[in-house]
Amino acid sequence: MDIGYSSKLCIKLCGTNYPVSISFIVVNEFCERFSYYGMKAVLTLYFINYLHWDPNLSTAVYHAFSSLCYFTPVLGALIADSWLGKFKTIVYLSVVYVLGHIVKSVGAIPSVGDSTIHIVLSMVGLILIAFGTGGIKPCVAAFGGDQFDEEHTNERRKFFSIFYMSINGGSVLSTLITPILRGDVQCFGGDCYALAFGVPAILMVVALVVFISGSGMYKKSPPEGNILLDVCKCMGLAIKNRWKSSKYDPKKKHWLDWAEDKYPRRLIHEIKMVLRVLVLYIPLPMFWALFDQQGSRWTLQATRMNMAFVSVCPVFCSCLFFQMLNALLILVFVPIFDMVVYPLIGLCRINLTPLKKMAVGMIFAALAFGSATLVEVNVTKTVVETAPQGQCLLQVYNLAVSDVKLNIPGSNLFSQPIKSYEKCIGAEAFNMYTVSNRFINTRSEAVNITVGAVDFYVPADYGISPHNSVERKDIFSACTEIILQKMEDVKANNVHIAWQIPQYVLITAGEVMFSITGLEFSYSQAPANMKSVLQAGWLLTVAFGNVIVLIVAEGAGLDQWMEFLLFAGLLVAVCIIFSIMAYFYTYVDPDELDKLFPDKAANDDDEDNLKKNQKYHMDQTDNSMYLNPVEKSTKM
Repeated sequence: MDIGYSSKLCIKLCGTNYPVSISFIVVNEFCERFSYYGMKAVLTLYFINYLHWDPNLSTAVYHAFSSLCYFTPVLGALIADSWLGKFKTIVYLSVVYVLGHIVKSVGAIPSVGDSTIHIVLSMVGLILIAFGTGGIKPCVAAFGGDQFDEEHTNERRKFFSIFYMSINGGSVLSTLITPILRGDVQCFGGDCYALAFGVPAILMVVALVVFISGSGMYKKSPPEGNILLDVCKCMGLAIKNRWKSSKYDPKKKHWLDWAEDKYPRRLIHEIKMVLRVLVLYIPLPMFWALFDQQGSRWTLQATRMNMAFVSVCPVFCSCLFFQMLNALLILVFVPIFDMVVYPLIGLCRINLTPLKKMAVGMIFAALAFGSATLVEVNVTKTVVETAPQGQCLLQVYNLAVSDVKLNIPGSNLFSQPIKSYEKCIGAEAFNMYTVSNRFINTRSEAVNITVGAVDFYVPADYGISPHNSVERKDIFSACTEIILQKMEDVKANNVHIAWQIPQYVLITAGEVMFSITGLEFSYSQAPANMKSVLQAGWLLTVAFGNVIVLIVAEGAGLDQWMEFLLFAGLLVAVCIIFSIMAYFYTYVDPDELDKLFPDKAANDDDEDNLKKNQKYHMDQTDNSMYLNPVEKSTKM
């Protein structure tokens, strides 16, 4: 079944059971993720500052693009499993990916056409990128899993952890570098968006070259025809026969068995395997509904907090740091969980199966939103509420020496006299002394003072201005006390942005246990000819998670802290449902199909024999004593 499989494929990395070919796949994924996240890091700013779109339109197009990137994996999976195979699919769609980046970069050059041309090129580029990144997304992970021999399940599981680390490594670097290229490098008389989009294009070319370089070492499983069409026809026939059956017909163990008169039992059993996993996927979008709010709700929460994280670059560094925090924590947590947490749990004789890990990951995500709720409650205490539609906020300051009474027709807004500004609560006073025509500044920041037609620059920290001659009529006296008062329009929020760190730690721990485990689980439970399809189904849960956010955010109309609490409660409820479903799930070993269905056919007892010969290979611990055969369903 393997095309191009030779002795070179037996070469292992440093005497381990890891094939050399996976190094090309990991580097490819690192460069591709750098390309993708680097482009997205400046995409919203590009819409607003370059295309001059309003924030609402920019946000809508941004999320539409993100959703398309997670719907197109279905197309890529079908092409790979039914037509081209994974290797050719990755290569061809990577070329589409590169073309998308090039078109996007050209659209960011001001001299290329007018604004309409820029918009058209930008949209065409984004569509090509969405089909490229989405199309290869389910294929790369599954192709990497294909490189391992069937007995090396622990190595394959660790490969998916390394694979996930490469994703976040690319994300960290791109999030750091691309905004710098946009803001610090000037071209065409402004921010260099063409360069910011061009560098990701170069990285995608590097990803493609690296991937093709390992061609001679890959295991390349051939496609097995239009499997999706066969699946749909089989399911349709089963439903049709079941509907037409009478009470006198013999009973079937499963509704799909009604198609066994036309389709082989192997195909029917493979469909059963996939459907059992897809049913488990139904609750999973709720996790992603919480996870993806890091880039929306949590970011908006951060903008209303004290962002002076470090003194050297208070705002920029804090924004940049928290944009990268999740990816940085992933790079730290993955080896910790693989080398410390999971082995310790195994030593404690705790059977932590993949589905149990995913359930625990959901709990961590719910706790993260509980933490976000507490932060939001404290943030809102000092935030000025936005005026309702059709109204505005009005503040009046009395600069006169006496109280002032303000009357607004039809309103009793200012019922009490407004006190003189000199008595404003919270005002700070400081002295500046003039000796002849010089000023001494006692403040910590420099001050510019104009007396008549003469300007004085007074340095900070008791700095003394240069000596300048001023006509005496412009001086109040030989030594005048000048009192400046600082007015605080809206009090700054005193909740520091560092309080967001706990929620990021919790959501990242949940991601490690949920996402990495789910990626490997999707691969291990899929038949060989449907692995990319099941990977695409896993990625679809991300797309539907974003849809849930839009529905709740737009339809609930709740205060932000209540919305956070609602999401946390919903995820806990979904976790309970998922745990019940997982309890009744039976792990399968797709490799057993070749033994039970050598000729694509089997008798009525083959399905029962498969269950009796299942291996507890999904235990996900490093201790082989947990990889024992079982005689009944494996719970969770």
